[in-house]
Amino acid sequence: MGLERGRVMDTKQAILRLADARGVTGYEFPAGDVVNALFADLVDEVRQDSLGSVIMLKRGASPEPSAKIMFAAHVDEIGMIVSKIEDEGFLQVRMMGGVDRRILPSMEVTVHGRRDIPGVIGAIPPHLQDSTEKDKSWKWEELVVDCGMSADKLREAVRVGDVVSFDRAGIELANNRVAGKSMDDRAGVAVMYECALELQKLRHDCDVYFVATVQEEVGYGGSITSTHGIMPDIGIAIDVGHGDMPGVPEHRTLKLGEGPAISYGPHVHPHIFTKLKEVAGERGVPYQVEAGTSPRGTDAYAMQMTRSGVATGLISVPLRYMHTSVETLAVDDVKKSGQLLAYFASAVDSRFREGLTCF
Repeated sequence: MGLERGRVMDTKQAILRLADARGVTGYEFPAGDVVNALFADLVDEVRQDSLGSVIMLKRGASPEPSAKIMFAAHVDEIGMIVSKIEDEGFLQVRMMGGVDRRILPSMEVTVHGRRDIPGVIGAIPPHLQDSTEKDKSWKWEELVVDCGMSADKLREAVRVGDVVSFDRAGIELANNRVAGKSMDDRAGVAVMYECALELQKLRHDCDVYFVATVQEEVGYGGSITSTHGIMPDIGIAIDVGHGDMPGVPEHRTLKLGEGPAISYGPHVHPHIFTKLKEVAGERGVPYQVEAGTSPRGTDAYAMQMTRSGVATGLISVPLRYMHTSVETLAVDDVKKSGQLLAYFASAVDSRFREGLTCF
């Protein structure tokens, strides 16, 4: 069912609607259409570039904008691609993005061929495995997609190169938490949606660009091209960070429900980091600090390195079970992240922009 353009959803609805949309990396157009419809009445312009990134502009109140700010969250999700059609009627697949092979057996999928075809991922059951193989990770050659069709029928509907997506609808959990297949990084898109809603109530003199970028999972393609086209004064990527869970040291995780993580490290401009913390303190937005050791891993890297460089920041939404089909987050963390970005945009003036070149 399509999404009615301009219909305002609450945050939880928006997260789940975005997460359920299909958009395997490199083939994000269905998810992009959902983004387009979701933001329609909240921005002044919406366009889609040649790569597929959705670029949305909300103009500032001043005829001469104090700055150009770009908020970016990637809309692509991990998935698979058909590499071979077996004579027995099974499909061999390979990963698109960082797919963990250990989670794949018993997964329900959709093969996007000439038509959408449901399937399941099967593997040799433990009863039939050699005892020395039981504790080893699956090889791609040992995993097959079974659509229940003969090879002849399958070849009529599916071609090598067709995309395979996970088929799992998002669900609501207790304590205002949700889980789904592509919270990484549709949660970031939902943060931008919450920001756009909040900006309706605030005055901002800067022009704000919301960009749902493509191909982040395979190399930052959408953030490279969209940043190059916009060339903002300030760029802030919104992605997910590893949420707290049993068996993982506390210093490597973020706590669900305790607000957005403001990242700091070589990928972050120190003035952006300081301003985000300052605004959070003034507005009473709870936050965490995330220490980063490398500029790579998110769209922040591409934004930072575009042309002569962009002053860049990164906000992370705490997320459990990353790169599975049950990625789990707290709705309040998405809300608070969006509000923080809106308050930041309303606080940016020309003096702050000019100070970004002074250390």
